[in-house]
Amino acid sequence: MTVKKVLFVCMGNICRSPSAEAVFSKLLENKNVQHLFLVDSAGTHGYHVGSKPDKRSIKAARKRGVEMAQLRARQVEAEDFERFDYLVVMDDDNKARLQQMFPGKSQDNVYKMMQFAPTSDFTVVPDPYYGEGDGFELVLDLLELASEGLYEFLADELLTSL
Repeated sequence: MTVKKVLFVCMGNICRSPSAEAVFSKLLENKNVQHLFLVDSAGTHGYHVGSKPDKRSIKAARKRGVEMAQLRARQVEAEDFERFDYLVVMDDDNKARLQQMFPGKSQDNVYKMMQFAPTSDFTVVPDPYYGEGDGFELVLDLLELASEGLYEFLADELLTSL
């Protein structure tokens, strides 16, 4: 059986990418297809390696029934390009940083999260870390929308590979 492997990437791996991992994992669980996927997250920077997600991310996700307190930050590694079928970045800076960090690696499997939400006016998932107000709620709204599109994209690929 083919398992699709998805790595979500942001800068520090404490806000957006662990939220994306948790939201997408919950979507897969709700569809009872989690066994067909391997989902993880990482950051382009090593600032928070080993840390839990930001407490504001945990709180906002928990209000939606999404648990992520068990996740721990890690930095993206060169091996992730082979280990994962898809590296899904939150913004253009994350994408550029991957190219800068791993110039010898093909970037063909790097996607922007919001390309899976074509109905949204947002082209990136904004970083809520330094913001105030509802930034973490907005991130979750965008991730829920884009996760549906990502799932549809991957489900189509899974069906064609059977």
